Amino acid sequence: MRDTQIIVGIDIGSSKIAAVIAQTQEDQVNVLGVSEAPSRGIRKGQIVDIEEAALSINAALDSAERMAGQSVDRVFVSLSGTHIASQNSKGIVAISQPNGEINESDVQRVLTAAGAVSMPSTTRILHVLPKTFTVDGEPGIKDPTGMTGVRLEVDTHIITANTVSVKNIERVLEQEAGVGVSAVVFSGFASALSTLTETEKELGVVCVDLGSGVTNICVYVEGALSYSSVIPIGARHITNDLAIGLRISLESAEKIKIHLSKKIAKKAKYSTEIEEKSDEVDLSNLHLSEEISKVSQKTLVDGIIRPRLNELFTMIGIELKKSGFATQTPSGIVITGGGSLTVGAEEAAKRMLSMPVRTGVPSGVTGLIDDIENPSYATAIGLLRFGMNFRSSESTPMFDNILSFFNFKMPKNITASIKKLFKSLIPR
Repeated sequence: MRDTQIIVGIDIGSSKIAAVIAQTQEDQVNVLGVSEAPSRGIRKGQIVDIEEAALSINAALDSAERMAGQSVDRVFVSLSGTHIASQNSKGIVAISQPNGEINESDVQRVLTAAGAVSMPSTTRILHVLPKTFTVDGEPGIKDPTGMTGVRLEVDTHIITANTVSVKNIERVLEQEAGVGVSAVVFSGFASALSTLTETEKELGVVCVDLGSGVTNICVYVEGALSYSSVIPIGARHITNDLAIGLRISLESAEKIKIHLSKKIAKKAKYSTEIEEKSDEVDLSNLHLSEEISKVSQKTLVDGIIRPRLNELFTMIGIELKKSGFATQTPSGIVITGGGSLTVGAEEAAKRMLSMPVRTGVPSGVTGLIDDIENPSYATAIGLLRFGMNFRSSESTPMFDNILSFFNFKMPKNITASIKKLFKSLIPR
């Protein structure tokens, strides 16, 4: 029986930093603390100012620690950006046991062999995810442990990232925030873990994580992740269009976008036969600095938001064709992330991609779920689910496995802890 453990996920996004602390046992995830802070020093998923990013991460982490009553030691952190790339690889090894029985070490060896691909020194492997195993020519095996054979093969999906981006995140967390990094996880993969069902994965499905600065795409075919990519456009571009169209600040445009999305969602939920005659949207409660009181809903939705959403999902369609799996996803598309709440997002996806579409909300957690039952927390909750099975399901190169072992066993870094304590005492 697996011991109770504390797992922490930090979603580093372009618009917000979300920190979630949870207690896990077996397959149960009980959220103890959750917090978010405005994201600074981060653009399109990458850290561009270490000091600003550190302040934002510390703010979110400190609030979550106070709520949970737990001191954070190690975290799972998300990473996104256009530098994320993926490829499929195959590994082959001979079974080590004289009787031919396949054990965990054989599985690790074949995954390590699959991950030994040639790549530039500026690129680091984030994940080596098994798709299917083949034992002595018998394909389609999900878990070969305990089987008997002579030769073990595996088809894997490898996700890579820019080495500098990974090091920047590790430096901010370890040196500035005073916490160790258990693993850096691709944001799109984390979102898929928290929002997709097993049936959808088996049939074939696309998970689209609409972030603020970028959009993450993960394609599942026959239960396994088969394609991953990031496109450099997100919900922030809609905010920019609103700001330009209405000649207002980005902050005011973001408030209007959120207000409009909530208003139309509420109207759809509690719709009546009596429709509003007026097309105007009252903005007086938002207290905008530009003192705009009313705007035309049709102008905003049809004239500004819809064209940008059409462009976004057209780019996603091009990416799906590029993957080669566009015809193998009958479950359709699951859109998640904060951008999925934008008014008309589902309709635009259906219109431009001609596929079934639903909005993905993170599931399978208990505790303080009022705030996190929201698409914008899909990545943060996915990090918790990733952390639950990190040791058993994630394959990393042998050197990384050794480091992970010692990191889990070592006490908290004393210097980093003292630094974090002094930073908390300094008024901000």
